[in-house]
Amino acid sequence: MLCAMKNLHSLRWMAACAYSAALLAVAGLPAPAKAASGGDYFIVVSNERSGDLTLINGADFSVAATIPVGKRPRGLHASPDGKTVFVALSGTPIQAPPPLDANGNPLLRKAGDDDDDSEAKSDKAADGIGYVDIAHRKLLRKISAGSDPEEFALSADGKQLYVSNEDVGTASVFNIASGKVEHIIKVGREPEGAGTAPDGKTFYITCEAGGEVFAIDAHTYRVVGQFTVNPRPRSIDFLPNGSRAFIGSESTGELNVVDTSTYKVLKVIKLPERTRPMEVRMAPGGKTLYVSGGRSGTVIALDPVTYEVTNTIKVGTRPWGLTISPDGKYLFTANGPSNDVSVVDLAAGKEVSRVKAGDSPWGVAIVPKAK
Repeated sequence: MLCAMKNLHSLRWMAACAYSAALLAVAGLPAPAKAASGGDYFIVVSNERSGDLTLINGADFSVAATIPVGKRPRGLHASPDGKTVFVALSGTPIQAPPPLDANGNPLLRKAGDDDDDSEAKSDKAADGIGYVDIAHRKLLRKISAGSDPEEFALSADGKQLYVSNEDVGTASVFNIASGKVEHIIKVGREPEGAGTAPDGKTFYITCEAGGEVFAIDAHTYRVVGQFTVNPRPRSIDFLPNGSRAFIGSESTGELNVVDTSTYKVLKVIKLPERTRPMEVRMAPGGKTLYVSGGRSGTVIALDPVTYEVTNTIKVGTRPWGLTISPDGKYLFTANGPSNDVSVVDLAAGKEVSRVKAGDSPWGVAIVPKAK
């Protein structure tokens, strides 16, 4: 009798799994992936519209928690010890994506447009960097780090944040221990991306409106290099040795290769049709560069030496943030309009699962689980 009951339970469980898989198939989503080997990490996702973070288990891709943090969370990064996640919060209202021209390029508004009243509606009290305790799954505090922080990078020693302040055209150097802004550097219009060079000696700020990129000395805080790429450079990453930087231009669907010793663009790579590059991430070991394609709904894989496209991977709707698991097995994208996270098996070169997140996922980061 006991054996029969166990068999019945097993049959019901198998039927439930089959039913769930069928529902996912009808919705056009991949079935959940099997448990990841060695998934001793969390995937953390910032949800821009719902004002929270989604915490996802790296072992089985199940949602572990939802953590309220405040208005418009976007850029996020983990502290070196993995105990804290820093997240950029902003009270500046969300604006709709710009309209596209006949070639699919965004039509940018000019500074001072009469219909640009976002500043008047901004809640500046909501601006800041949130400190999130991962173990206790709660927001500890919010510290002012300049106006409208969007994205930022950690210094090499993990003691400072380099913050892009989008609505005032500056970069802020923020001391984590004191919770104070130590330096403000004037950059171009609408600073967007931030990245620290592998040797920690410089950090870069990309400005989306005019395509200006600024290289700033991490000790003197002076601009040591400045160059221009096509409009809307979103993010930046580097070869492990720091000799080359890679910056996407969203408006023109291009990837810029930069010589970091001369601060000059060496090559402009035209990405596959309809690609609008958002996040640029180098895989562990530096053998593959991945670019989230935005409006194309794809992730592009490139050889960072030959600059050849090696794969185009279909993921969710308008992927923005992108990160890679510590073991290099999985890639994750934050898909804003579809409110989910794509899980990509890099060995197979394809999406294997989607995980439901909050409203309008924007950024994604990896945090090691506490030992």
